[in-house]
Amino acid sequence: MLLTKIVFMMTISMPQLPYSPNALEPVISEQTINYHYGKHLQAYVNTLGTLVQGTEFEGKSVDEIVMTAPDGPIFNNAGQTLNHALYFGQFKSPVKDNVPTGKLADEINTTFGSFDEFKKQFSQAGATLFGSGWVWLAQDKDGKLIITKEANAGNPLRHGQNPLMGIDVWEHAYYLDYQNRRVDHLAAVWEIINWDVVASRLK
Repeated sequence: MLLTKIVFMMTISMPQLPYSPNALEPVISEQTINYHYGKHLQAYVNTLGTLVQGTEFEGKSVDEIVMTAPDGPIFNNAGQTLNHALYFGQFKSPVKDNVPTGKLADEINTTFGSFDEFKKQFSQAGATLFGSGWVWLAQDKDGKLIITKEANAGNPLRHGQNPLMGIDVWEHAYYLDYQNRRVDHLAAVWEIINWDVVASRLK
């Protein structure tokens, strides 16, 4: 499955990267992609496929599992499978002064006052999330843009929200490139966001 637009109704399978493993350098190294995508995500997909066998979740899409599974191993691996599919699907090669346009830009400006203020609030959310987890740009049930922090495998879908962009702040996402400097990783990642993909996830 190619990671374009949205991955909802995602099957339990390993998605394909829509770019080469070195395409995000120097923001994210090829080594990190090889470990993060090639090993961590592959392990979540494989484990989820094994766990759902013989359960009520066998044959269901990953997003259905995320929305309905109780807390525990099935949810954790489904959440991480979906989170990483959205994550790896939202990137492109680095671009300086990389900004959203169109409807997404308008909604960001309306909600947060400016793109710079949005980046500030989003990065602060990621920097202050304790332990492992994700920071998300999402739409609430009324379609309004919100920034949310989710621990571990959490995803806004779990709360009836629509995830648009997620940044992984588990250490495996950045430690090879930034060591313990999570803030530096959050500052750099703006250069590789594919805003067309993020905008396509708007509802």
